[in-house]
Amino acid sequence: MMEKQVILKTNHIAKYFYEPVKFKALNDVSFEVFESEFVAMIGKSGCGKSTLLYILSTMDTAYEGELFIAGQKITGQKQDTLAAIRNQNIGFVFQFHYLLPEFSCLKNVMIPALKLGKYSYEEIEEQSYQKLELLGIKDQALKPASKLSGGQQQRVAIARALINSPKIIMCDEPTGNLDSKNTGIVLETFQQLSKEFGQTIITVTHDNDFAAKSDRNIEMEDGEIIDHDKKI
Repeated sequence: MMEKQVILKTNHIAKYFYEPVKFKALNDVSFEVFESEFVAMIGKSGCGKSTLLYILSTMDTAYEGELFIAGQKITGQKQDTLAAIRNQNIGFVFQFHYLLPEFSCLKNVMIPALKLGKYSYEEIEEQSYQKLELLGIKDQALKPASKLSGGQQQRVAIARALINSPKIIMCDEPTGNLDSKNTGIVLETFQQLSKEFGQTIITVTHDNDFAAKSDRNIEMEDGEIIDHDKKI
């Protein structure tokens, strides 16, 4: 059996905030995530989960330590390089779906791929239909996003996150705005994506039931990792 590759790695990440006073938000954070792994970052509010996710996403560059994605050192790269790395390697899913309400579901999914510019419009349209079909909402493709239920909108957001075939999907409370039924659908989707399609998923969550069904939990407390392999 082939050994899984490390897809993301941090070395001794530290993060300070300076307002209203100097405060160390992250302290000596080192861990690895492997390809096709579904990882949940857990811990109480204010423990540093979302701060860390923001660094992992390459959006926050004001930190100490090192970040590697797919073997490439991210720390110290210029902003335009980071933007290209994000477009190619990272898909995002947030608590709120951030769809453009007046656009169709299909167009919402297409936007990141049109921005990347790797494929023709027709190819991107076809790929977007495929992603919507995978998420079980191809029949909603031409509806305005505003006409869908909250659970359907979040599945469109997941399809959008997948469109550029990213190495990692990063999620910040992806079920925080959903009822239990739709939370279950999103969870099953993530499990399928990691197990059947080899997708790496890193998600911040307060939902212990959701976290318990991931492959591995990284538990944080007061800006530090206190357990790399916690199962609830």
